[in-house]
Amino acid sequence: MNDGGGYLGNAKLKRSGVTISFTEDQAREFLKCSEDPVYFIRTYVKIVNVDRGLIDFDMWPFQEEMVKTYHENRFCIAKMPRQVGKTTTTVGFMLWSVLFQDDYSIAILANKGSLAREILGRIQYAYEYLPLWMQQGIITWNKGNIELENKSKIAAFATSASGVRGGTYNLIFLDEFAFVPKNMADEFFTSTYPVISSGKTSKVIIVSTPYGLNHFYKMWVDATEGRSTYKTLEVHWSMVPGRDQKWKEETINNTSEEQFRQEFETEFIGSSATLISGAKLRSMAFFDPIKQEECLDIYELPKEKRLYIATVDCSEGVEQDYSTINIIDVSETPYKQVAKYRNNKLPLLFFPTIIYSLCRRYNEAFVLIETNNIGQQVVDILHYDLEYENVYKIDHHHIKGQTISGGFKARSSFGIKTTKTVKKIGCANLKTIIESDKLLIRDFDTIAEMNTFVRSKDSYAAEEGNNDDLVMGLVLFAWLTAQSYFRDSTNIDIRRVLLEEQNMLMEEELLTPVGIIDNGLQEEITVDSGDYWSTRGISSSVL
Repeated sequence: MNDGGGYLGNAKLKRSGVTISFTEDQAREFLKCSEDPVYFIRTYVKIVNVDRGLIDFDMWPFQEEMVKTYHENRFCIAKMPRQVGKTTTTVGFMLWSVLFQDDYSIAILANKGSLAREILGRIQYAYEYLPLWMQQGIITWNKGNIELENKSKIAAFATSASGVRGGTYNLIFLDEFAFVPKNMADEFFTSTYPVISSGKTSKVIIVSTPYGLNHFYKMWVDATEGRSTYKTLEVHWSMVPGRDQKWKEETINNTSEEQFRQEFETEFIGSSATLISGAKLRSMAFFDPIKQEECLDIYELPKEKRLYIATVDCSEGVEQDYSTINIIDVSETPYKQVAKYRNNKLPLLFFPTIIYSLCRRYNEAFVLIETNNIGQQVVDILHYDLEYENVYKIDHHHIKGQTISGGFKARSSFGIKTTKTVKKIGCANLKTIIESDKLLIRDFDTIAEMNTFVRSKDSYAAEEGNNDDLVMGLVLFAWLTAQSYFRDSTNIDIRRVLLEEQNMLMEEELLTPVGIIDNGLQEEITVDSGDYWSTRGISSSVL
């Protein structure tokens, strides 16, 4: 064999155009490796061990199972603890894929481009330690790309909508996908799935440690419940040699119980200090819509003689916050979310038409629109131009220096301003009706927002980088359930229902009751919606 000095002077890399004459043993070995990726990785791939330096990759049983699963399935999703060699194992499989298959293209994506390039660097490092007779000649070799003489390629990108747009790939590897921001993950799949589905053998490998109840959580649940064709892989920390109870206790002492549960027990743990308890959030099941239209997910079609309420949050349609509509069936308890609209690209002036059409479909649903900023334009168009009558009309006046919603007077206007008092009552009531199963949420996006709707000073808001537009619609709905008009028009007094249930539980000695206390604030609430009116003093809220 003539190595010709190697690729760019690197004697460990075979340059293109170099011919090799295999011995009989090498030919048999090459053929065996091409048919068995596990054998190839165990025999020829070297890795760097923190304690031992450069060593052979002597895979653990679960790592062999990972490689077999990748080899035998098109779509794989792996939920893995920290530091179990999940990326290294995948590196070995990708190296096998480009060595023994011609014209095979791989895209490596991570939440940061530097991490994707680091993974590519591991492949390059392992490649250098392969025997020259097993290597393909090098055409391109840099920090972001590899191209081999057999026309196979590997490229590294940050996970984004534009990352692999326009390319054709046989395998896309998404590393630590749970840490990719949701909006970026959504845009990525919107732009990339056509690339993936264009072939019949193309593969997707998603590997991550959990990080909250986000898009990775949704994909994992969909896979485990058979709603997608992804093959699941799960590893427990105890499957790694040397990790025993003593190791667990030491790790918890050096970190925290919650961190261990997320990073090693691979539990899907949401943000801390959420309005809705973490235990409740983890137990909330989401469903696939029975029907989807543009930005609209329908979980239950309209039914005759059912009463629906729509809560609306408005945005400017510049791809930041979302314009949202929650449609809730309030005919009986538990209330049910039956449809959700969510769009961050819709021009504001088009939104009233969407509200009008959707509410008409749901039996002329009553509409509560937040009007703190641009929402006033929406409500004016909806009521005055489109002549939609069932819009809630609230009076905003001042009591003890605070703007709150109160009796119908000359200052009454359509829509509601989300004041501190409205938000405080709404958040308290929302927590109660969600955790007591009096409001059933079916939509994943809504549940995901609840997981990042956290305490902020003396209130609640979305964590930085997240949205709360759907949740704020529910906060307004929860505020509405405490108002006299809602009780009169639906014949449901949610506080009375809760109190009766608490008394029943007390009698059965199953639970300690949660009290209903007087907050000392007297409000006279008058809500105007179409032909319905009601005025009644309200002096307490559910906490």
